[in-house]
Amino acid sequence: MRLVELTGGIALGKSTVSNLFKVHGIAVVDADIVARDVLKKGTGGWKKVVAALGQEILQLDGEVDRPTLGQIVFSDPGKCLLLNRYVYLNREFNQSTWNIIFLWSNR
Repeated sequence: MRLVELTGGIALGKSTVSNLFKVHGIAVVDADIVARDVLKKGTGGWKKVVAALGQEILQLDGEVDRPTLGQIVFSDPGKCLLLNRYVYLNREFNQSTWNIIFLWSNR
């Protein structure tokens, strides 16, 4: 089994390559989807990000308003680093990622 990581900035073709992998039956783990789970209402990641960035990043139902969050963090490099720290160094994110890799490697 090989494990391939696709990285890069916005609009560089990661989704296109991922879709090509899927068409050819290659399993894909999307870290963005796992990261969204970390920011679901009530999770540890959600609590940290709301405490750091404020209630203005929330929709009326309490879920993170991703476009608003994006505007905030992409206009302030410090806040972007903070968000990345809370999401990608989050225990839930890392546990989910390693569980997926473990299950995938043992199929």
